[in-house]
Amino acid sequence: MSSEPHRAVPRVPLRSLLFVPGTKTEWLTKAARAGADAAIIDLEDAVPVADKVDARNSAVAALQHHVADHHQSPALFVRVNALDTWDGADDVRAVTLPGLHGIVLPKVDGPEDVRLADRLLTWCEREQGLPTGSTALVPLLETARSLRDAHEVGVAAQRVAYLGALTADGGDVARAVGYHGTPQGTETLTLRSRVLLDARAAGVEHPVAGLWTRLDDPTGLRVFAEQNRSLGYEGMMAIHPSHVPIINEVFSPSPEELARWERLVATVEQARSRGEGAVAFEGQMVDEAMATTARHLLARHAGSV
Repeated sequence: MSSEPHRAVPRVPLRSLLFVPGTKTEWLTKAARAGADAAIIDLEDAVPVADKVDARNSAVAALQHHVADHHQSPALFVRVNALDTWDGADDVRAVTLPGLHGIVLPKVDGPEDVRLADRLLTWCEREQGLPTGSTALVPLLETARSLRDAHEVGVAAQRVAYLGALTADGGDVARAVGYHGTPQGTETLTLRSRVLLDARAAGVEHPVAGLWTRLDDPTGLRVFAEQNRSLGYEGMMAIHPSHVPIINEVFSPSPEELARWERLVATVEQARSRGEGAVAFEGQMVDEAMATTARHLLARHAGSV
């Protein structure tokens, strides 16, 4: 496989991706009211085995309704069942429809799982007359091996997007790695940092993190989200609508940040016009590299505040 960075199909940035049980697709209206950038219809862990088929049919109906009513938001994803079961393959074929933004693939153990999902999605897109590669693939790194091989997972298919570390207390990752969750989340800081670096090196756009499971601790959620943003993540997955406004706020620049970036660019450009390189700016030395970053952030967040 080439060592060159993977060039993914461009994807829109997403601050908040809210899980919605496949048995409760009427809750998609709650996701929209909460302001979620994306909703993930969950056909896997949130659905009892006896209800899998009904949940799949509900997801199909929700996608069809989304298109028929010309909804633009939230973007719709579906977490399918693992592809080591027929349920998973049937899920992918059923929900690869117009209106689907992406497939969330659980229980990924390595790049071979991603390549299988990519081939299946390519076939389904052709069956539906959709552009090849238009459906994003979001691999969930839920084993120690997949976390170790996050870069290989990221470069396994061009449609891989939003790759990141989901480190919920007591979930699959906690069991696989063996950490014990704390309110501060520091036990997973190194893990989230490493996965983020792998995702960036793989060329995956807009990596997202998660999950915060404590419903009665919005302060802890804010601290965790701020930590993820500081690391370089651009959004988070969420399990409750009440978490969405906090996540959106954290992953959106404040008016003060936007204004500072504008001042920084102006200061560097004025210095360049005088033939200077590095220049003092509000107690910091800055140069063209910092101005380039500020321009990128301003273009990315134009009109967001």
